[in-house]
Amino acid sequence: MIRVLLVHDACLVRSVLAEWLRGEPGLWVEDTPWHSARGRVRAVRPDVCAADLDSSSTHGVPPLSDLRPAEPGGPAPRLVVLAAANRPGLLRRAAEAGALGYVDKGGAPERLVHAIRRAAEGERFVDDSLGFGFLKAAEMPLTRRELSVLELAAGGASIAEIAGSLHLSNGTVRNYMAAITRKTGARNRVDAIRISRGEGWL
Repeated sequence: MIRVLLVHDACLVRSVLAEWLRGEPGLWVEDTPWHSARGRVRAVRPDVCAADLDSSSTHGVPPLSDLRPAEPGGPAPRLVVLAAANRPGLLRRAAEAGALGYVDKGGAPERLVHAIRRAAEGERFVDDSLGFGFLKAAEMPLTRRELSVLELAAGGASIAEIAGSLHLSNGTVRNYMAAITRKTGARNRVDAIRISRGEGWL
């Protein structure tokens, strides 16, 4: 029996998809929104976390580390993500978080089941339709830290708030913002956010 935790912020979609998965042989399924995911991972101890990368509670930036806590007493759950090719920034974050399965949100639900079973065996699964998104992710000019700075800025955080959140100095944050503006070809911080959202990096 594969223990699965389904993480999705849309209640109706999550409930319907979880019920559908429960009809599949060999799957034991629980579901949760993102804001409860960390606690549910610890309580359920799933073999696989299947998560939608669009997280409404965190400005579209999913806290993937919540799904794979580094705790003693057992292996971290394998990670399967529901993704879209037009969000290369999220695909790159999932890859950095060690995801094994990548399922196109516009595809058939059977693909998710296949990915869960593959991930439970420690094998990789990637929908062919996400290939373009991975190519775009490889071309992204911003580093992981620059993306973190820009994501906080896009959420309305000030320089001081970004510095506090990331444990940086105000000057370091300003340097990051200058690098971001240069790399994106933007005129200013607001323009850099607009360009990055348009490219699917945020």
